[in-house]
Amino acid sequence: MARLFGTDGVRGLANREVTAELALQLGAAAAHVLGRQGVFDGRRPRAIVGRDPRVSGQFLSAAVIAGLASAGVDVEDLGVLPTPAVAFLTGAENADFAVMISASHNPMADNGIKFFTRGGHKLDDAVEDAIEAELSTEWERPTGAGVGRITLDRGVGGDRYVEHLLTTIGNDLSGLRIAVDCANGAASEVGPAALRAAGADVVVINASPDGRNINDQCGSTHPEQLQAVTVASDADLGVAFDGDADRCLAVDRTGALVDGDQIMGILALAMQESGRLAHGTLVVTVMSNLGLLLAMRDAGITTVQADVGDRYVLEAMRFGGFTLGGEQSGHVIMAEHATTGDGVLSALHLASRVAATGTPLAGLAAAIQRLPQVLINVPDVDKARVLTDEGLAAAVAASEGRLGDTGRVLLRSSGTEPLVRVMVEAAVQEQADAEARALSDVVRERLRLG
Repeated sequence: MARLFGTDGVRGLANREVTAELALQLGAAAAHVLGRQGVFDGRRPRAIVGRDPRVSGQFLSAAVIAGLASAGVDVEDLGVLPTPAVAFLTGAENADFAVMISASHNPMADNGIKFFTRGGHKLDDAVEDAIEAELSTEWERPTGAGVGRITLDRGVGGDRYVEHLLTTIGNDLSGLRIAVDCANGAASEVGPAALRAAGADVVVINASPDGRNINDQCGSTHPEQLQAVTVASDADLGVAFDGDADRCLAVDRTGALVDGDQIMGILALAMQESGRLAHGTLVVTVMSNLGLLLAMRDAGITTVQADVGDRYVLEAMRFGGFTLGGEQSGHVIMAEHATTGDGVLSALHLASRVAATGTPLAGLAAAIQRLPQVLINVPDVDKARVLTDEGLAAAVAASEGRLGDTGRVLLRSSGTEPLVRVMVEAAVQEQADAEARALSDVVRERLRLG
């Protein structure tokens, strides 16, 4: 049977896979497990709950809150706030744990449930497994004064989050015009508010969430609108968040995309210059562009590669005591200021670097030249043999020999499908295309099912 929790909580089609019943049970189960582990220190437990604006978040957050309160947990309902805001407030308000209802960049019909423990950190796999196991157990319900109390946040949490973000930058953004695509998501209010409070002139699009339009042809997964508006409004740069605002991508004033790898590179160089890049190291994933790795090497910055997924980046950062890491998709984790990816935080620091140096974003991004990268999905293959098939290994070695130091090959098995992803980077697009096609043919032939 498949594990309920994925790499970022429980996620699926709302009201089909992620139901009110499941949400209620998860809330109660989390309270029981964390209580047994001593997280509450014998006190009456307190949790905070936030959500993104998708319509299913209303009944799912209500169900989670009901489950928590039924287990004797006092709950503060934060309403709509970004995931990183909920993580921050978990620590800032000394809550015992938190729940975020969001499916991040997924389509509106999906939703998800993820937990943060004290301090705003994601749960370990073992704790998630214990919560899943707890779903099927009987328990004695508190009664009378033993049940939890529910309070509503009236915008104070959002204000406190914005105030925190502003303390993380050392200069204001006066003189910068910034276009902001809020993806009709959780940062529709706090994102523009933070940038304006920092002094920027802000042009806002897709900040009118109606419960159904989140991520709909907008935000970090669809930056085309932002690219056009940045150019049309003569903005110095543009930033795009996803539905729960834990991601940020950017565009320069010409409309050219600046992805998560380039954002990480720009921030790493800035932090190295100020002595804040712990151990001179940036944590990336195996999918980060080779151009970023080469640029960091040339700047004397070490890169550590983690598996794909922000939780794995976080694990590597915490293990090594590193202060910066992230993914090409725009998850950027600045451990000095946040416990998770934070799109608004990334936007502020990126704009701060532009303002402090007087260098346009295009000039900063030019230090991280992206090599042509091709990704081909090969379906209906035996993914279990991707690392053991000798013929495939020989083909990969031959391809790597042709690519030399300015290219690389990565084969990754899908976690959910009989599919292998073939990724090739090369100095020129034609070579990347040719090597990726050739290796895909080998994968298809060597790993064919049946």
